[in-house]
Amino acid sequence: MKTLLLLGLACAFVACAGEAAPEPVVQGQDLCSSCRMPVSDLRFAAQITSPGELTLFFDDPGCLGEFVQGGHVKSEAAVAWVADHRTKAWVRADRAIFTRVPTLTTPMNHKLVAHQSATSRDSDPEVRAGQSVTLQEIFGPKGPPAGGES
Repeated sequence: MKTLLLLGLACAFVACAGEAAPEPVVQGQDLCSSCRMPVSDLRFAAQITSPGELTLFFDDPGCLGEFVQGGHVKSEAAVAWVADHRTKAWVRADRAIFTRVPTLTTPMNHKLVAHQSATSRDSDPEVRAGQSVTLQEIFGPKGPPAGGES
């Protein structure tokens, strides 16, 4: 009976835990799940988290987009995260603002950066020459994984 009670409490805890939060990246050690290069610059880092699964890291928002468009995300609970280029804070990819900056050097040369808000983007001098990019252009018609949200 005690084991059954503990199992029930554990299931309730997992159900209430919600989406998996972003994890810290070990710069130079965590490998991109798309191109297999080390994540070298945290301003361009991205990841996919899913409860009960290993976090998938990416060294460039374009690598994340290619991975998603390739149909490699299997979990409906998966959530994509991108680093704000200016602050390095994690932002859900479905809520981020993306900019393509032709003059910017990025890890895999996708020339994409993400920001949490228009204010963060407008405060980032490196992206002034950039053009806004839609989620669908990067991730395809379904957009980035958002934990079952649309």
